[in-house]
Amino acid sequence: MNIKWNADKYNRDFSFVHQYGQGVIDLIDFNGKSTAIDLGCGNGVLTKALKEKGLSVTGIDSSEEQLRIARELYPDISFIAADAVSLSVRNPVDIVFSNAVFHWIDKDKQQTMLSSISRSLKEGGQLVFEMGGHGNNSLIHSALSDVFERHGYIYIMPFYFPSIGEYSAMLEAAGMEVTYAVLFERPTELKGDNGLADWIRMFIRTPFSIIGDKEEENTIILEAADILRKNLFKNGKWYLDYVRLRMKAIKSN
Repeated sequence: MNIKWNADKYNRDFSFVHQYGQGVIDLIDFNGKSTAIDLGCGNGVLTKALKEKGLSVTGIDSSEEQLRIARELYPDISFIAADAVSLSVRNPVDIVFSNAVFHWIDKDKQQTMLSSISRSLKEGGQLVFEMGGHGNNSLIHSALSDVFERHGYIYIMPFYFPSIGEYSAMLEAAGMEVTYAVLFERPTELKGDNGLADWIRMFIRTPFSIIGDKEEENTIILEAADILRKNLFKNGKWYLDYVRLRMKAIKSN
């Protein structure tokens, strides 16, 4: 994942990302645990929540834009710039927590990332996370694919959305035992009359790199939004067709 974020807009208009992460924290067993990593910490809001649970926590993210905000908001927490795929720590921790990050990692790098996480956990340590799951934003990606084709382009899916079974096998291969897994729909409200178009501009970046013309890019986004209006615009508000995968796994060896 190599995206330059508009971090201020991200945190202002898409705060639901970390707000929903509060529920993921509830999966953690804090009894006797003292150290944690917030992997893909973003603006540090959830890192702070973990610290408030009594943990010595480090926030790790690849985005310098997000880390700048995190460091300004929470100067008493350590934030480090690093890639999730090559996670490496000097001292293994009790907990690795991650919210809305893993689906950004290419499928062919997922097993490497999970093995790196496993090595970063103590024996019996917990990996607790939520990511986009199988079927996530399927309406949106289907509409974009159709519009790309109409304009003479091929839409390349920029995310990895696995099923419970697929990801469980990968976690087990990395030496972790799955103790909790749920795949669920979570329609998510967006802000403003142009909420969906703004979301596409913020989060779906790499497929548009082949276009190179901002006017045509904007036309494609608006055409896709027009297609999606009948299903995702309800009672004057835009909604995302989110499907989330929430899991917990324990390092077994």
